[in-house]
Amino acid sequence: MAQEKRDYYEVLGVSKTATDAEIKKAYRKLAMKYHPDYNPGDKEAEEKFKEINEANEVLSDPKKRQLYDQYGFAGVDPNYAAQNGGGPGGFGGFSGFGGDGVDLGDIFGDIFGGGFGGFDFGGDMGDIFGDIFGDIFGGGRSGRARSGPSRGANIKTSVRITFEEAVFGCDKEIEINFKETCASCHGTGAKAGTSPQTCSKCNGKGKIMYTQQSFFGTVQNVQTCPDCNGTGQVIKEKCPDCYGTGYKTVRKKFKVSIPAGIDNGQCVRLAGGGEPGTGGGERGDLLVEAVVSQHPIFKRQDTSIYSTVPISFARAALGGPIRIKTVDGEVEYDVRPGTQTDTKVRLKGKGVPSLRSRSVRGDHYVTLVVQVPERMNQAQKEALRRFDDAMNGVASPEEEKPKKKGIFK
Repeated sequence: MAQEKRDYYEVLGVSKTATDAEIKKAYRKLAMKYHPDYNPGDKEAEEKFKEINEANEVLSDPKKRQLYDQYGFAGVDPNYAAQNGGGPGGFGGFSGFGGDGVDLGDIFGDIFGGGFGGFDFGGDMGDIFGDIFGDIFGGGRSGRARSGPSRGANIKTSVRITFEEAVFGCDKEIEINFKETCASCHGTGAKAGTSPQTCSKCNGKGKIMYTQQSFFGTVQNVQTCPDCNGTGQVIKEKCPDCYGTGYKTVRKKFKVSIPAGIDNGQCVRLAGGGEPGTGGGERGDLLVEAVVSQHPIFKRQDTSIYSTVPISFARAALGGPIRIKTVDGEVEYDVRPGTQTDTKVRLKGKGVPSLRSRSVRGDHYVTLVVQVPERMNQAQKEALRRFDDAMNGVASPEEEKPKKKGIFK
């Protein structure tokens, strides 16, 4: 049993509710009193000075003080729990969370009856809570390694398409680097005639366990086996064709069906086109991102298309038919007389198909912009002046000429 230690608050002569300033003041007073320079050759004063410094180091640090207030000496001295047979909070020196000493599955199983409100978690409660506390405190379950089938990672690539292809859909062909199962070793990674062997370091579990001391006591930690990288198997003689990886990288082509209505940045998923799995796990998927080129006329927002169409001043004033370009081709639209610039019209059903239902299409919104001619010949200018005079009630020179009187008038 280690030598009994005095309470740090008692050492400094302050209460447990003492402020930082009060602790600092008490420390300075005692340090001056028992400093070795003022007490040469006094062993008792030297020990007291060490005790005062130890207490101040903990109580002047907010985090250490909080741990000390909650767990006592075990919270701030990693060796205290092991030397005194206990851990903070009365855990009694059990061998880590979910270790050999205490089974968290039993604890939480007794509390919650194997599940919360009758819901089965579908696994060992010791695994669940062992992982949680293992991540927090550096420990983990000691008896079980997580080696088994693991799904391969997804691969992401992209394909460029035109605005119209995004609207109506299309078929594209892409080529990527694809990890194909090695024909020589059939994916084992071992040389023909041999097979992978059980890892001797982890006994095929894929993980190894080691213990360490913490302020919670002896904690068991689990880490991936460095010899087999978590597979549980080692390859003594590697396949010369794939160098022990179990696959070979080849260039492979895929046909991608781009659905009508896809937008820029959206992906098409090709199942099984990704990285190979490990331990017999399935392949990941190939995600093909659509990169839609900008259109010189059309803009898109969701299922709506927007464009701007210029019209002449005369057409805006008098009205009449104009031709408007859409993704379906040109359509005719009758401009109403007196149409103002920036007038917006809707072409129903001329937008983008919905990805959820191809029978549903958005609309095409057109902004009519009245154009003012920048260059005009003399005749056009005169005609425009006469129009302006007429609009303002000014008579033309021809109308102002006096009429000739006849013989009998």
